Parts: sequence; structure tokens; C-alpha cells
Amino acid sequence: MLNFGVLLAVLAYVAVSARGDGREYGRPQCKAVPGSDLWPSDEAWAVLNASIGGRLILPTPPGAVCHPEQASYNAVECSTVQASWFSETLHTEDPISAIWNNWANDTCLPDPRLPCSSEGYPVYVINATAAQHVKAGIDFARTHNIRLIVKNSGHDYVGRSSAPKSLSIWVHNMKGIERHETGFQPRGCDITISGSAITAAAGTQMLEAYRATALMNQTVVGGNGRTVALGGYITGGGHSILAPHYGMAADQVLEVELVTPAGQIVTANECQNTDLFWAMRGGGGSTFGVLTSITIKTVPSPEIMSLTFQFATAANSPHAFDAITYFLGQFPQLADAGVSGYPIIFKGQSFYTGVIGKVIMLNTRDESVIVSQFEPLFAYINATWPGFVFYTNATYYPSFGAWYEENYDPSPVGYGNVMGSRLLDGPALAANATATKLAFEKFSDGGQATVYIVSGKGVWHAQPRGGGTAANPAWRRTYVHATASVSFAPLNSTAREAATAQTNAFTAALRELSPDTGAYINEADRYEPDWQYAFWGSNYPRLLEIKRTFDPDDVFWCTPCVGNERWQEVDDVLCRV
Repeated sequence: MLNFGVLLAVLAYVAVSARGDGREYGRPQCKAVPGSDLWPSDEAWAVLNASIGGRLILPTPPGAVCHPEQASYNAVECSTVQASWFSETLHTEDPISAIWNNWANDTCLPDPRLPCSSEGYPVYVINATAAQHVKAGIDFARTHNIRLIVKNSGHDYVGRSSAPKSLSIWVHNMKGIERHETGFQPRGCDITISGSAITAAAGTQMLEAYRATALMNQTVVGGNGRTVALGGYITGGGHSILAPHYGMAADQVLEVELVTPAGQIVTANECQNTDLFWAMRGGGGSTFGVLTSITIKTVPSPEIMSLTFQFATAANSPHAFDAITYFLGQFPQLADAGVSGYPIIFKGQSFYTGVIGKVIMLNTRDESVIVSQFEPLFAYINATWPGFVFYTNATYYPSFGAWYEENYDPSPVGYGNVMGSRLLDGPALAANATATKLAFEKFSDGGQATVYIVSGKGVWHAQPRGGGTAANPAWRRTYVHATASVSFAPLNSTAREAATAQTNAFTAALRELSPDTGAYINEADRYEPDWQYAFWGSNYPRLLEIKRTFDPDDVFWCTPCVGNERWQEVDDVLCRV
């Protein structure tokens, strides 16, 4: 069937290419691109640069140092970039580099045998260190009808922080943490919220937040990757190994400062701009404005009893997934007992199939407390399906910070990657063993799949300020966030399409198992079907209304993001549908 929305977008793109303006009835039909009449002059860009103290960057892809035809070619620097390409730091510290190559369209990898250009990257970047810099960028993009994106650390599995032919606001260098150790009074409110909190600038990353709060003998509900930045993490909801105990990261937010699509620097909390306060906590980043600072409550840093475990059998064992299915069916009771953490199913890797993971329990020094949760499960597996090998190792940590310093996610990056995910409740894990087994056998076909225990009673019974958050309501009955991903070779459209199809096939198995839950927007399939419901459920209509109210002209557009239905990407140009 002909897709008329796509056809209209193509015609609009032809118009902007041929005439340079793409106007219909006086209204631009496509975002301005370099070379079109709508694209700002060099003088206009110079004025913008002067207004922000010289913080406008004309960026060069980091991989360009490896290409002799590029002006930045440098053989010595090339060796350094090649050695660091699979390290998260190179990409998070660069103004335009993407964690995953495919989100920059593989346009300049550090391999001189491959082509290199800037086509997959933003044209200009604002290195913002203050809200006024952000405002200037938003005002400029709105005035000149330029595609606008936001990059923080770039730790984005769905590619929202990358886009060609765009202006990017880079908030990574907005640093600073203010501690509130005896309470916090939200601006414009006549109340003081008891307990401790921190106000963190937008560029604050997880490792920085954990180390700052450790000085207070506190911690935050945060992610496990060191480079994950608070802004994108919390606007997506924010799952955590601590979430089953305290609630999601979005549930901890007391106040946000943001710059709206209209260029207004506003405060949102339970007393003012309450719609934005709700939307910014789980409604997705790069959508309602640019977060410049966030205030989140902290919790006393708990003692941690950590358990590393593994059980495995021969890859061709007919009972491998019988045992795995049984184990998954015990996750609700484990979570209810206070276990949280990061189990991973591995299928056929090094000739073995099984489960490996790191899990924790809080505020105990007695390793038997956590070991006793797993020993009966392993004993049952051993008695019922002989042939498995088992390993456990319990370690005590005096604080959450001490545990994190040794157990953070190393986040391998620097290759093409697509992901799919699903939130799973108790019935999906335990109600029908046959259905669960079939689903996870398919879900794990890529070699491994995560089955993270990052929800439970703390999330279900959280009481966020202001009466709620925009995070997917399915979190309030979820136990497990399951993910699977596929990597693929660069500059190979066939491989990319196959990886996308394979990931979708994995995830389809869990959609059938759990059709009425959804997925976590920050770790998901960019091409998730029925994504509005999958990512936001019953919250989507309200989120869309807020988007249309605060951003009627779609200054911000990303995918999959609230309110993006009115535009279509055609050959890297954003045009109205």
C-alpha cells in the first residue's frame, strides 16, 4: 500500500532540493540544510558565535585523523583514536561522536580503507556551559528553521543525540554539583522537602554523581554505566539496581531547570510548570526542552552484599532452557526478597548455555542471606536436569559507592548496534513455563540477552513529588527489563537490515509473551512497532498534548520521541508529512 505520508515528505524534499526553500503557502516544508536558501549565512553564524563567547564549533569527525585526504589527518593521532575507538571515553568527550557507529551513518570510521566525510554528523555544535548558551542555540534554530539536536554524553542506544545537517547543543561540559544535606526548598514553593538532595548540572555523569554523594555517605538511584549522563537517563525514566528498593530515578526528582522550545529558561517542580515537571521525568529527552540542571533526592548509602553467580551446561543440552525457564520463574520471589541486579542469559557461547550475573542485597554483612536465596534454586536445577555446573562468590562492600567502583558497566562501544527490549511482569516470567521457554529461546538467539531485575516493590509503590511521573506505567508492575542486541559490519546496508530484522524477531517473542506491558525508551528498538504505547502506554496522550503546547512548531524532533509524527526523514533531511 502506498504510504502517502512518506510520498508527501519525498515531494517536500524534492522541493527544498530544487528551489532551496521548500515552502508551501509561505511555510517551510523541510528543515533548512546547507546549500539551501534557508540555511543561515556565515555572517549569521558568526553573530551567534559572538553571542555565546566563541563557543560555536565547526566539528571534525574524530575518525578523520586516519584519512590522508582529510585536513585533520595525523598518523600519530590516528593510532591513538584507533586504540581508543572501543572505549566510551573517546566518544563521550567528543562533541559529535556517537557511541554506536550506525547513528552517525558510518560516515567516518578510523579506517583509511573506508570513506570519510562529515555527512553523518551535525554541521555546527554549541559547547554549552550555561543556560544562556542553550537558549541562544534554541532561539537560533527556531528562527532559522534548523534541525536541532542535543548531545550530552552520547550514551544513547536509539541514536537521538546524533543527526546530520543539524545544529547540536552539547551540554556535556555543563558541570557542577550542589549538595543539600538538610533539606531542599523548591523555587516558588513554600515548603521544604526533608532529607538530603543534590542539584546537578546537565552534564553530570553517573560516576561523578556517585562520587559526589559518597562524600555525604549518601548515593543516588542511578545507572550502572560510568558515562551515562543524568539528563538523558532521568528523562527516560532511569532504571537502576537500586530501583527495586527506592523507585526509579525519575521518582527521585524534586526540581528541574530547562530551556523550552520558546527559549525560556524555566524551573519546573510541584509548584510551577507542573506539566513540564511531569513530562521531563520519563517523557523522553530532546523533546520538551533542554535540561540544564536537575535536583534529585539522595538516600543513605547502603551496605552491599554482592553475589556473582553462573550456571551452565553444554550448548546442545535439550534441557538448557528448561532450567533457565525455571530460574526466570523464580525472579519474582527473588525480587520480593530484596534481590536486584543484572543476570544475563548466554546461548551457545564458548559451547555453553546458561545464566551469569551480578546481584545484590542491601544492608547485610551476612553472605548467607543472599546465598540462601540461590542455593535451593541451583539444587533444584541440579536434581532435575543433571549436567549443569555452578559457581557463586559473595563479596561484602561497606557502601554502594565501594560496590560500584568495582562493578560498573564497562560499556563496550564503537561498532554498529541495534537493540530490542521488553518489560516483563510476574505472569510473563512464571505463569506459563512452556510459553516462557519458547520466548526466551528465540530472544536469546543472538548469543546473549539481559534479564535485569531492576524493578519491584520500590518502583511499584514509589511516591514521586507532584503525584506521578511520565515513565511508562508498565514499570509499576514490572520485575525484569530484558534486552537483546545485534552488532553488524559498517557500510553494509544488507547487514544492517538483517540485524534490525533479527532484533525485531527477538523482541517479537517477548511481545507475544507480555503483550500488555511495553519497553524502556532508553534501551530499546528504535523501530519498535506501536512505539507510542510501547514506551509510554496510557501516558502518551497527555505527553503529546504537552508537546503540542510547549513546542507547537516542533523545534525539537527526534525518533522515537513524543510528537514526532508530523515529520519524516528523507535522505537525512527532515520534512513535514
